[in-house]
Amino acid sequence: MTTVFGPNGNALLPRREQQNWDGHAAFMDGLVDDGFVLLGGPIGDGGRNLLVVEATDKGEVENRLGEDPWAPMGLLRIGSIEAWTIWLDGREREPRP
Repeated sequence: MTTVFGPNGNALLPRREQQNWDGHAAFMDGLVDDGFVLLGGPIGDGGRNLLVVEATDKGEVENRLGEDPWAPMGLLRIGSIEAWTIWLDGREREPRP
C-alpha cells in the first residue's frame, strides 16, 4: 500500500517536521510492534510512502490506518492498496560464502 500527503499536509516540509510528528511516529511504531506493518518508508521523491502490511483485506488496512492521528488532521491519506503474493523471499536464506 502507499500513503500520500493529505489536503492539510505541507509538501514543502519534511515529514518529520509536519504537525504532530511524534504522535504519528508513535502510532506507526505501534503498528510495527503489532506485526501489522512489516516494512515501510518513503519512495521516489519522498511524496509517497510504501508500507508492506499483513492484513486480511482492504477494510482492515483502511481501519488500521484510519486510527493514525494524522488521518483526521488531513496530513496523510491512503494512496493505494494492492494485494501482493510473495513468491520469492531471501530474508530467511543463509548468506552465500
